[in-house]
Amino acid sequence: MKHKKTIYYLSGILFVALIFSIFLYRNLFGINISTEKKNQVILITTGASYDQVMDTLESKLTIKSLKVLDWFAKKKKYPMAVKPGRYIIDQSFTYNSLINLLRSGKQSPVDITFSNVRTLNDIAGKFGRQLEPDSTRIISFFSDDSNYSSDGFKKENIISIFLPNTYEFYWNTDARGLYTRMLKEYKLFWNDSRLSKAKDKGLTPVEVSILASIIDDEVVKRDEKPRIAGVYINRLKRGIPLQSCPTIKFALNDFTITRVLKKYLLVDSPYNTYKHSGFPPGPIGCPTIEGIDAVLNAENHDYLFFAAKADFSGYHNFSRTLSEHNKYALLYQKELDKRKIFK
Repeated sequence: MKHKKTIYYLSGILFVALIFSIFLYRNLFGINISTEKKNQVILITTGASYDQVMDTLESKLTIKSLKVLDWFAKKKKYPMAVKPGRYIIDQSFTYNSLINLLRSGKQSPVDITFSNVRTLNDIAGKFGRQLEPDSTRIISFFSDDSNYSSDGFKKENIISIFLPNTYEFYWNTDARGLYTRMLKEYKLFWNDSRLSKAKDKGLTPVEVSILASIIDDEVVKRDEKPRIAGVYINRLKRGIPLQSCPTIKFALNDFTITRVLKKYLLVDSPYNTYKHSGFPPGPIGCPTIEGIDAVLNAENHDYLFFAAKADFSGYHNFSRTLSEHNKYALLYQKELDKRKIFK
């Protein structure tokens, strides 16, 4: 009888221990963290303290016990290993898995897509809205060409390294990291084949980018880009000013202009390609890959002029002589007048 009581007693203890173990396991290793929405973003800033991280977690997540999470974090020495970044938290997490994720620094990257970007300020704004450094820090870096002059770039042409596409970045990438990454992409883009084509045309990669940026702005019909590239290359070879309307808009910093008037051609700017021969100081926007390849594969012809067709189709008339060009230009100007487009 006494033996049976001992067995019952031990069984009771084991049962209580089992219940306690299950309770403990569920509290420590069960799903105790959830979010109101799927893929909750947690941003941990550079230099954030452990307490700041805990405040962020508390505000963004539903945590069963902040004390237990704190216990786990300290047990795993996370307060001494806080890593900045952008972390994605699923709808359900355990204390253990959350701390392991934050401790590992395995953040979720940001996809950044850009196109039709005209200035460094636009670039800074685009990246500043999606990365930790704000636009002010980014533009400050790129406004100081001592940060990249050793790589052969100047403030006027550094925009040429930003090739429109979609790129993956870690959220806490700083301005220097942004430059380093884009320079790497730029060098990969300018492979032996493209460098060889540029050399055959007597152009540097930056000069190709300058022409591409002008053509991108000038041309609506993509199949015309190589032909117009050929016009500009012919003019450069003969020392004739490019006389490109998009460079005037850039010089005036007014891209709403639809009709480039004679008074606009008087603007005092190195980007005024009616006044100055050769290349402007830099691209007038981020050159597209299509634009760059149009320059590298420019048509071989003897055209020196082009004027928009009066039918507003987006295509151009090409001419070898100024008198022929003036006839086409006059037709287009009359159509502008007819449509009451005066500026």
